[in-house]
Amino acid sequence: MKQVARFPVLSALLFLPVLASMAQEPRALPQPDERYKADILLVVAHPDDEGAATPYLARALDEGKRVAVVFGTRGSSGANEAGAEQAAALGQIREIEARKALTTLGITNVWFLDGKDTASQNVLQSLAAWGHGASLEKLVRLVRLTRPEVVLTFLPGTFIGEDHGDHQASGVLATEAFDLAGDPTAFSEQVAGPTKRLEPLLENLRPWQPKKIYYFADADREDIFRGKGPTYSVKDIAKSTKHPYWRMALDSFRAHQTQAKGFIESIAKMDDAQLEKLITAQGFWSDALQFERGKSLVGGSVTGDIFEGITPAAIPFVRPEVLPEPSWPELSVELAGPWSFYGEFRRAHGLTNLPHPEPPEIALQGHTAMVIPLWVRNETGETREISLSAALPAGWTLQSGTGKFNVGPMQVAAARIEIMLPMVSETEPKKAELQEVSVHAEASGQTIGDVKLRVELRKRTLPQ
Repeated sequence: MKQVARFPVLSALLFLPVLASMAQEPRALPQPDERYKADILLVVAHPDDEGAATPYLARALDEGKRVAVVFGTRGSSGANEAGAEQAAALGQIREIEARKALTTLGITNVWFLDGKDTASQNVLQSLAAWGHGASLEKLVRLVRLTRPEVVLTFLPGTFIGEDHGDHQASGVLATEAFDLAGDPTAFSEQVAGPTKRLEPLLENLRPWQPKKIYYFADADREDIFRGKGPTYSVKDIAKSTKHPYWRMALDSFRAHQTQAKGFIESIAKMDDAQLEKLITAQGFWSDALQFERGKSLVGGSVTGDIFEGITPAAIPFVRPEVLPEPSWPELSVELAGPWSFYGEFRRAHGLTNLPHPEPPEIALQGHTAMVIPLWVRNETGETREISLSAALPAGWTLQSGTGKFNVGPMQVAAARIEIMLPMVSETEPKKAELQEVSVHAEASGQTIGDVKLRVELRKRTLPQ
């Protein structure tokens, strides 16, 4: 009897699954969720802060751009003209108001960083209250989620104006996120792929490098901002609604009842001509919005359109150019606090082009204590005696901080001078003349530095 060979048949059976898999159609791997892709990511501090940019956002939406918004806080320390709620309850209400206001414009992708509303002019206090590192991690995540082409935010700096530390903090965090979101080593768990089904920790986002960042200031002065970026008229008419952009922005603002119920009720009685005069002629938005260009990684002119040079394709991560640290003399004194922070911040993020006042400035409330923080440097190998003195305007009272101090070798020591400011009369004009404070430092009878600060006294302002 002839024996039948079985091995070829068995081999063919073993290869059948392989052949079947080779014939299978390729499956697409998951891509980022396009519902959350943004052309513009606005980063501000409190609900209603978006109003600083809503006429431009209305224009951008009218031109087909996608907009997302991040708030640093819920504004729980604000006023409440609409009800009795305060603190955390007020914050919950203001979140709803913000979402309603933005929905009026057609913006629905809105997030909150859970920062603590902090009323001061000191950005360092706001960053501390927000949990700087935790808030930055959240914002980097949102940049990677929304993949914006452009970031808009408050100008990080200290200026005479509202000068809210939370506003400044939103600008600081937005700048840091702009420089970190494209770096795969920053918060790397966010860009790690899943290792198991229903991954609970690794997020599978992709690094994302935004192309441009622009700022807007809450400062009173305008001279140092001219020519630093594009301007947009708020009076232009939208194609979609046939209304001027300022009107669309105002209709959005009406949702913020807790902060401005009286104002909102008063404008409800005005006709269009009265509204336009109020909004554009009396400083609510003025005739045009001014932006300052921080960075463009795709070229274009400084004053050109925000989207000049932007194409849809992603760009590689660009590590910020850190400028060399300035060289210091053996003995020196400099202004510390937010002022020195911003000097280092601009250098570290390649933003030395940003406008900032020289000498530094601040507006303070009369009959309060003013603090001038100082860094005193001794780069020598031995302890040195340094004398500090202050020249003050008439009526200002030195309380503490001057005299002689020993500074150890290779030490950078913190010092502070405290001054009591005079009362501001209710009959004084709203805008007073700037007054200058000067701190003089000597060692061995030789001048080692002079620190100047210009101050405007006001009846009311945020605490220093």
